[in-house]
Amino acid sequence: MPHPRFTQGSTMRHIAVMSLSNAAGISALFIVDMLDLFFLSLLGEKYLAAAVGYASTVLFLTTSIGIGISIAAGALISKSIGEKDRLRASQYLVNISVLCLIFTSIIALTVWLYIPELLTLVGAKGEVHSLAHQFLNIMVPSMPVLALAMSFGAGLRAVGDAKRSMSSTLAGGAVNAVLDPVFIFMLDMSIEGAAIASVLARVTILAISAYGVVKVHKLICHVSWPAFIKDWTTIIKIALPAMLTNLAMPISSAFITRSIAVYGDGFVAGYAIIGRIIPVAFGVVFALSGAVGPIVGQNYGAQLMGRVRKSLRDAYIFSTAYILISSGLVFLAQDYLVLLFSAKGNAAELVRFFCTYIAVSFTFSGILFVANASFNNLGKPVYSTLLNWGRATLGTLPFIFIGSKIDGAYGILTGQAIGGILFAFIALYSSFKLIDRIERNIVKQKVENETELLKPEEIVLPCTLNPLSSECAQMCQIAEEGECKEELSKEAVD
Repeated sequence: MPHPRFTQGSTMRHIAVMSLSNAAGISALFIVDMLDLFFLSLLGEKYLAAAVGYASTVLFLTTSIGIGISIAAGALISKSIGEKDRLRASQYLVNISVLCLIFTSIIALTVWLYIPELLTLVGAKGEVHSLAHQFLNIMVPSMPVLALAMSFGAGLRAVGDAKRSMSSTLAGGAVNAVLDPVFIFMLDMSIEGAAIASVLARVTILAISAYGVVKVHKLICHVSWPAFIKDWTTIIKIALPAMLTNLAMPISSAFITRSIAVYGDGFVAGYAIIGRIIPVAFGVVFALSGAVGPIVGQNYGAQLMGRVRKSLRDAYIFSTAYILISSGLVFLAQDYLVLLFSAKGNAAELVRFFCTYIAVSFTFSGILFVANASFNNLGKPVYSTLLNWGRATLGTLPFIFIGSKIDGAYGILTGQAIGGILFAFIALYSSFKLIDRIERNIVKQKVENETELLKPEEIVLPCTLNPLSSECAQMCQIAEEGECKEELSKEAVD
């Protein structure tokens, strides 16, 4: 069976290798998203960037559901690997895959039927609404494909095969990058061509990740409906809070998009560009949250809470250092980014504002991502849900409202950044307190188990029966029981 490799060796090294490997694949997809916007901008149609921005808000919502299910896959499989239970890990992967297909198919159909209403809800109008609708009509039905690919990718990371997980997303990114110009320009399909290329990329990711879990790791077994029903509640206990957790961000993003839309399509286009810059610039942080899960999960399964604590501390350090460096590079590259997307007017100004003042605040988002990963893998996904929704509501709505009154669209971005700081510190504190509590419970359980294994006649403290046996009374060692009994016998004879 797969060896629980994360229970040994440097935790910082595991975090760096897993994060960078995972980031390579994730960043490839995000870079392709940037290329989508770049190729579409070459068509010279002013509404395309804004249309992609609105469509991305809706897609973010559907993708978050897939992320939630994949989090459950990673948490349960990695814990089983840590416990050295291969069969259980395989059962979890199969049952999660079945649940994933059923649930995401229902969600995809529902979203597809209400695409116009959802676009109106986030503020899309007129030609922009029509273009976004065309894009989503093609993308939304592929939601189950992407969600299943995410679950298989989580399974690969759970067994420590970050390289194969990375390869699947890299291949998907390559397919998208090659097909984008073919469909957009050669076949003259515009925004619909970009959508078709993205769907084919998702199919590629699924095929390669499925090969990894089925053929390479053989982390698969026959579907058993009794086993599925038995595992259903366990999976839902993690998947549902994780889905709710990940829905908080797109809903918050929808609020922000709608608030920015008041100031015109130029600002919406700028916000869409920012939405493409963030995952590329901070892709390692997004990958880190997926990398921390298996490391924490395996050590938790092996009850190595000292390594769990160190893994979390190293992850916070790694995240903060990376974001500070990356945000500095974003600041230096802002002119090139504006030029890359052919941004003008309000769009260009909003991008510059983000690169100069807001990008560095992603440090606090990084803390929240890492904490959420720890909560999900330590059996407390509801903590992630509460923190993310707290940030998406109390940490967003009042701040963007006040910010918009003070400085318009720029104030909205500033308000969002400020609102996330408090919840980042709450998450940081709560994550270490949870580890302390789990460690105490493990120690307590071990003591209780050892006590239960002792026979009543073995629980003897002969030293306390004779006050003259000072050595026995002071040392109180079970190994001295025979010596103490000899002393008692001699005294009885005398």
